[in-house]
Amino acid sequence: MKNVFFLSIAIALCSFNFGYSQETDASASNDFSKWQFRLRGIAVTPDESAKIGTIGGTVDISTSVVPEFDITYFFTKNWAAELILATTNHDVEAVNTAVGKIDLGDVWLLPPTLTAQYHFTELGSFKPYLGAGLNYTIFYSADEGPVADAIDYDNAVGFAFQLGFDYMISDKWFINFDAKKILLNTDVKVNATTALGATVGADVDIDPWVFGIGIGMKL
Repeated sequence: MKNVFFLSIAIALCSFNFGYSQETDASASNDFSKWQFRLRGIAVTPDESAKIGTIGGTVDISTSVVPEFDITYFFTKNWAAELILATTNHDVEAVNTAVGKIDLGDVWLLPPTLTAQYHFTELGSFKPYLGAGLNYTIFYSADEGPVADAIDYDNAVGFAFQLGFDYMISDKWFINFDAKKILLNTDVKVNATTALGATVGADVDIDPWVFGIGIGMKL
């Protein structure tokens, strides 16, 4: 299902790229707002899985709900780039391991994400869009929990796919709904020498869905 979703997005973006090459001079003029800003509430819901060395099992990562700020710059009426800024905190557990459930504390993620977007502009106040781009996630302030002596997460780069819409409520103000899928993988090293007499490595796919709703303004 994931592959079908991403293939559909890629085909759609390629189709719109052809349409972009056919834009009229009017579409390329300056009769549009080049900047817009949004403030959203987002729910970051991991679609997690893991390969854990030595003790086996997988991982359980909590959902996080936080505020998010994003900036969009329009190159034309239809084509834009969006940068999102937020930070999230997640509880982490190793589950179904040879030694049962292990509380691995929590960790903060700083995941700036840049996407290229195509905006549909011929539907009146309803303005849907599609996007694709890159995410860079920084893991910081990891609390190893009561079992591990230390825990280390590798920062990671992944692809991001996006769809959403703006609904204009005035010439400048609008409401927004946005959904993203981020492909995020990290290598994790858990120093559990005291409890287990070993350091355990894990290859973790976080792959979160990010759902957001908020308000925005065009400048």
